[in-house]
Amino acid sequence: MKVLIGMSGGIDSSVAAFLLKQQGHEVVGVTMTVWGGRTDLPQSKHSNSCYGPEREDDIQEIRTICRKIGIEHHILDLSALYETVVLKNFKDEYLQGRTPNPCIWCNAKVKFGAMVEYAREQGLVFDKFATGHYARIVERDGRYAIARALDIKKDQSYFLYRLSQQQLAHTVFPLGSMTKEEVRKIDVEQGFHGAGHEESQDFYAGSYTDLLDVANQTGNIVDKTGTILGTHQGIWNYTIGQRKGLGVSSEKPLYVLALRPSTNEVLVGYEEETRQTQVIASQLHWSLYPTLDHGVELKAKIRSAGTPALAVVHLEDDGTRLAASFNDEVKAAAVGQSLVVYDGDAIVCGGIIERTA
Repeated sequence: MKVLIGMSGGIDSSVAAFLLKQQGHEVVGVTMTVWGGRTDLPQSKHSNSCYGPEREDDIQEIRTICRKIGIEHHILDLSALYETVVLKNFKDEYLQGRTPNPCIWCNAKVKFGAMVEYAREQGLVFDKFATGHYARIVERDGRYAIARALDIKKDQSYFLYRLSQQQLAHTVFPLGSMTKEEVRKIDVEQGFHGAGHEESQDFYAGSYTDLLDVANQTGNIVDKTGTILGTHQGIWNYTIGQRKGLGVSSEKPLYVLALRPSTNEVLVGYEEETRQTQVIASQLHWSLYPTLDHGVELKAKIRSAGTPALAVVHLEDDGTRLAASFNDEVKAAAVGQSLVVYDGDAIVCGGIIERTA
């Protein structure tokens, strides 16, 4: 089988490519560039975040790793698409007082979407696409779904829930049943990186406000009674659940409860006010099930680093929205993030959080 694998130069993609080669597959490495030569943003000399300048020494390191494995390597420039698909969504969401997750859109639209299509347009022939993500793919009743990785601490299934049935049918995750420790050991043994090599998982190394290209906009920080407690310089500088850096004194710690773009207000309150029992999501994407006919108790996550919690989920508004009523309260569910529902380890569906209660 011929496999195209996304190569970032990091430990995970390097070991994934090595394992595929060891299994007897014909492997081709591909690296997408997304920075587009921008000079208007701060450029960290030591950043290896997803969105950052592609330095020549980084590209050379990837090529060296590919030579060690014995596979060819190609570079695809997707900077224009990344700008319109990922960065535009990121900016629009933040300015609307929402908290987006750019990795989710990048995976579905760019990395597993446009990059694979563009590779074929460039004449690369392959049967499957692979990455170094910690996730698995399962099949049930003719449908594919992302499932949690064996190494739960490294599980990245949450970021992949919007992959289509066609994408899943042609994708492999060589690291899904491995631990990070096992992967690191292979990496060092093969001389891809030195022991203790650190990797960044950040989307962008600088301040997110660098990407918004917007001037400060003074507004009020208020509580639920409407009392003005302080001022801010833009709602996009805050996230739901944030406690530190509010610049407001109080007898008890204050947390960001909501961002109100229509009035340019940051609503704050106490810790108990950050808790919710119901989360409503739209822009649904189905995996293990094609839909839900009735309410059912499953597990759901409201953020990537969270633990799936029991909830009764059901469809609302003619099936366009999914409601998850949690058995126990969840904290600081953020509009714009994703609600991802699991049946066991497999993802049933997910959507973008639009309101909470």
